[in-house]
Amino acid sequence: MDNPEQGQAEMGTRDLSGDALTREVLACFAGAEPARFREVVQSLVRHLHAFAREVNLTEEEWLAGIEFLTRTGQMCSDQRQEFILLSDTLGLSMQVVGINHPAAGGSTESTVFGPFFVPNSPRYRNGDNLANGAPGEPCFVSGQVRSATTGESLGGAQLEIWQADDEGLYDVQRANLPAPQGRGQLETDAAGRFWFWTVKPVPYPIPYDGPVGELLAAARRSPMRPAHIHFRVSAAGYRPVTTHVFVSGDPYLDSDAVFGVKESLIAPFERHEPGTAPDGTAQRQPFYTMRYDFALLPTA
Repeated sequence: MDNPEQGQAEMGTRDLSGDALTREVLACFAGAEPARFREVVQSLVRHLHAFAREVNLTEEEWLAGIEFLTRTGQMCSDQRQEFILLSDTLGLSMQVVGINHPAAGGSTESTVFGPFFVPNSPRYRNGDNLANGAPGEPCFVSGQVRSATTGESLGGAQLEIWQADDEGLYDVQRANLPAPQGRGQLETDAAGRFWFWTVKPVPYPIPYDGPVGELLAAARRSPMRPAHIHFRVSAAGYRPVTTHVFVSGDPYLDSDAVFGVKESLIAPFERHEPGTAPDGTAQRQPFYTMRYDFALLPTA
């Protein structure tokens, strides 16, 4: 044998099965760095091997799983993240959110990020219309950002907002739009207040024309999400929060396809006849109003 070390390595991986195979794979990662990577990958190996043994996984099922993940990756693009969608529908996204962003001291609760966030969205001033031509019924949104510990208002806090239109579509799902719609960035005033116009959100199905849709269909699960607006709120010296505000009374609040609803994030969207809106503007058609305040925890 030309390489004795290679021969020793081969001897160490012969005739392995069951627990012995798992131990050998774990040993192969024993020198992995950094330590956190080693901890995560070894735990993954243990759970994957245990899963395969628990369900007596067949080769056909294993290959079907590989093909499913391959198609999931092929479905991803700059406009769509099928792996995030898969994580969402398996409840993994909400599990990770709960681990990393536990609510405390009256702070606003977090929920899933979702697959339709786009960085560097347009900047607006308070009072502007973030819908920017998106179809839907006018909706005036307002609120305040404050400290969860002291209650003081947080002037200069940053809000990123994104939502679907009244056809259940985000702007990135529409071809050839001249500019972003239903998304933007705002800054609170000195009193921590924000306000803007948009369209009232409606329930919509998550994209189900790909592998994740097949998974939901096989499980006889609905792809529907309750109506909501996404917010990411941040301020210097405070922990950012990524969350939704859901429409009270929505029929899908108790069956959200991505398990993202929390009671504290539900708010009334009140309908008004034509008249004067809270910002003093005259509205010639019925409109909605929604108010929601955000509370952030200090970083230290």
